[in-house]
Amino acid sequence: MTQPIPNTHSVHGVFLDVFSMGVLITGDSGTGKSELALDLISRGHTLVADDAPDMTVTDRELIVGTCPELLAGYLDVRGLGVLDVRAMFGVAAVKTQQTLNLIIHLQSLANTPTEQSALTPLHSNSTDQSILGVKIPKTTLLVAPGRNLAILLEAAVHNYRLKLSGVDAANEFINLQRNAIKEHLR
Repeated sequence: MTQPIPNTHSVHGVFLDVFSMGVLITGDSGTGKSELALDLISRGHTLVADDAPDMTVTDRELIVGTCPELLAGYLDVRGLGVLDVRAMFGVAAVKTQQTLNLIIHLQSLANTPTEQSALTPLHSNSTDQSILGVKIPKTTLLVAPGRNLAILLEAAVHNYRLKLSGVDAANEFINLQRNAIKEHLR
């Protein structure tokens, strides 16, 4: 007999509203999740929950993330301690819930098995991750000195929105290359 999937689950990560999309930032301890969240909040995005957002599956098979009441409005940043986001950035910098649309997983470049292949232009770092039985698109961002993760995360959100509207830049580029090769071989 199979066990029923629970309808609420706590996950490890930082949950934000970025351009009206629910983005869960995940990664190993020390990869910079909270620092990235602070950077995004300072750029006008909204904190939903730090550290342990509660995810609930709805009857429409959507995942809605909320913050445990005790943690609401707080962000724990290594080296700075606990920050009161509402007091620092205003009430608009915090919200109580958001639908989960995208997972951004932070991975240290040093921990990547094939560092060179991870940086090739057409290499896709996109997969899906199941939360409460619902597949959520997941993109991996490689963390390395000098990389601006806030801009990269915003670009990943924009790219995801474009894919939802039918625009896939990587596939379009591959098709352009194929057509150029075919024309060259004629």
